[in-house]
Amino acid sequence: MNLKELFEKAAEASEKSYSPYSHFPVGAALLMEDGTVITGCNVENRSYGLTNCAERTAVFKAVSEGYRTFKALAIATPEADYPVGPCGACRQVLTEFAPAETPVIFGPDIERAVVKTLGELYPFDSLHELAD
Repeated sequence: MNLKELFEKAAEASEKSYSPYSHFPVGAALLMEDGTVITGCNVENRSYGLTNCAERTAVFKAVSEGYRTFKALAIATPEADYPVGPCGACRQVLTEFAPAETPVIFGPDIERAVVKTLGELYPFDSLHELAD
């Protein structure tokens, strides 16, 4: 699966978003090493701190299914005017399961999407030292 196809899966996932407060749907699609794609969407709550981002929804679903290593990530934000990358909390969670060279494609649509590596999005990830 290429990044464009993965992005299309993220865009489909954004249609399932529960975002009645922000009106900002987000979808994420994680590509596993075996080719499986696991998607997630943002799920808001009146207590905004309890909201879960699409990226973390996808990660938690993947981990609950036994996956521990991710090959690529796509994030679709169809209501955005520009590419919106993952928040800091999501970047932290993603680095737990994906190496710095993992490609991340994100944007409102494929034409305006940006491709970066996880290491470019979270360049000084020193917390991996804790696992050693």
